[in-house]
Amino acid sequence: MCFTVAILKKDTLLTIEKYYESLDNEFQSKVHLPEFPDYYFINGFTHPSLPVIKEDGVFMYDWGLIPSWTKDEKNANEIRSKTLNAKGETIFEKPSFRKCASNQRCILPVKGFFEYRDVNGIKYPYFIYSPEASDFLIGAIYDSWINPSSGETHNTFSVVNTAANTLMEKIHNLKKRMPLILDLDDSYKWIDKKLNLQEVKNLIKPYESNKMSAHTISKTANYARMNRNLPEIMNEVIYPELDESFQNTLF
Repeated sequence: MCFTVAILKKDTLLTIEKYYESLDNEFQSKVHLPEFPDYYFINGFTHPSLPVIKEDGVFMYDWGLIPSWTKDEKNANEIRSKTLNAKGETIFEKPSFRKCASNQRCILPVKGFFEYRDVNGIKYPYFIYSPEASDFLIGAIYDSWINPSSGETHNTFSVVNTAANTLMEKIHNLKKRMPLILDLDDSYKWIDKKLNLQEVKNLIKPYESNKMSAHTISKTANYARMNRNLPEIMNEVIYPELDESFQNTLF
């Protein structure tokens, strides 16, 4: 699963600028670099507005997909807390996702994401990031919903997830899932509306463990009532109770 991420403006803008350079001339004039703060720890359940990359530009979309067919605001609020993630194996079957999976796909660039490992009933938080690239490129799907009461348009997205790789199986060791992380070439394919169904399905697979790094962080990350959106939340914290041989099984 993926409910919490870090997005650092400097790194994300570098990713966006690389994408901008790849666009056809007809789209370059439509691309703008959106304004957003550094998010050291942002939780999807707060439905933040985050920068996503689409085939035709970069836009700020809210996390928690609201399908276009949603009836009213009450229904929308109920749905969006259940659509932070979309299971990659079933996105072409679920009513909330199947239209989006076909031709409304986007990329969420993140510095890294947070996940929890259960050891004897105790949750140890981890920060997972790329040892080389400035950002992970996470596959997502999007939709637009018009509130019938106000006429306001809500642009929203859901992070696609997949089975865990060997690293994430040990960190996210209960549910064994991970976000769909794409390499640069596959990220361009992901947002290509011309891709057929089978080609899209072929992209939904675990990312390679050797392209990821992870370390334990402060248990402050476990407490929703504390301010976790601080730079130091990403810093490594060593837990003596996790003996060296046990920690070495991760890497």
